[in-house]
Amino acid sequence: MDCRSVRWDNNTGLHGVDGNKKIKKIKRHVIVDKNGFLIAVMVCVAYIHHSKAGLLLLSLLREERINFRCILADAGYRGDFLDKTHRIYSYLIKVVNRDKEKQANKEFKPVSKPWMIEKTFAWFENNRWLCRNYQLLHESSENRCKEGQAQSVFRLILIIFSCEEALIH
Repeated sequence: MDCRSVRWDNNTGLHGVDGNKKIKKIKRHVIVDKNGFLIAVMVCVAYIHHSKAGLLLLSLLREERINFRCILADAGYRGDFLDKTHRIYSYLIKVVNRDKEKQANKEFKPVSKPWMIEKTFAWFENNRWLCRNYQLLHESSENRCKEGQAQSVFRLILIIFSCEEALIH
């Protein structure tokens, strides 16, 4: 589970400012599987904190009857969020943090698990309709994310079949 701020292109509709950045943005909160494929997405205004939006995203999972034992989350989802999710939804949330000792020594060591969700965000950034938010409604933006993921999966399937066909001939 992670989120990413995306520029808002339209002047109308709900938008917010993310932190001290003076740019109109929205946030996409996403849950992916171990291969980086989209399971759930929720779009909200940028000034809503990770933990509040995360609870709403988990309620979407519960409504769709999707059950997990453990969810890996970014460091933004911490504090009371962990207790509330375990109490309300009975999900175990493991927060993936960077090693503070290596960070203090200015050593770069990639964190092992979050690359899955970063791959999904990279797919979003490479899609011309998802690199910015052009939709007026948050629901439309969520549907556009699902469409973009479906296009990416379809392209992967075509590449796999074309490679197999080339090997056969």
